[in-house]
Amino acid sequence: MNSSLAAAAAGFGTGLSLIVAIGAQNAFVLRQGIRREAVLAVVGICALSDAVLIALGVGGVGAVVVAWPGALTAVGWIGGAFLLCYGALAARRVLRPGTLTARGEAAGSRRRAVLTCLALTWLNPHVYLDTVFLLGSVAADRGPLRWTFGLGAVCASLCWFAALGFGARFLGRFLARPAAWRVLDALVAATMITLGVTLVAGA
Repeated sequence: MNSSLAAAAAGFGTGLSLIVAIGAQNAFVLRQGIRREAVLAVVGICALSDAVLIALGVGGVGAVVVAWPGALTAVGWIGGAFLLCYGALAARRVLRPGTLTARGEAAGSRRRAVLTCLALTWLNPHVYLDTVFLLGSVAADRGPLRWTFGLGAVCASLCWFAALGFGARFLGRFLARPAAWRVLDALVAATMITLGVTLVAGA
């Protein structure tokens, strides 16, 4: 596997690990998919928003590192610490798995669905931590391949939201099982802890 493909694969895995979590945004996409209401618009908003935020993270954090190479040490320590905490929380959820359900009121209209989706995406502070800072921190460690890493993360976001929205009929039943989230959280925990240790070790 060449370095560019490895960077893209790492970005895909990291992005997927951060996106796959029980939350309001995922529940909303799942609900829209099950009801087949404005699915394309909702999936497009989520994927495009993530692409913009990932680009801001890769470009912003990367620019800081290029301008001040010493900042890579601080980014490595802080980003690594966050990733280790994320990994620990995911590991804890393995013991107490949750479920992702499609409860809630119907969106009512395409406009309402779009506005709700935008609010759940851009007014959620965690999305900035995940996509801008965490992905930006890991991408910065890739040096000149950081944009390839970011592209992999963007692809992960598109694949996840498309699968969740258009495959909702199948995934809804799968994600309602605590055992499914136990497996997903175990994979997320392993990925986050590995990346966290790598960042701290390289700082």
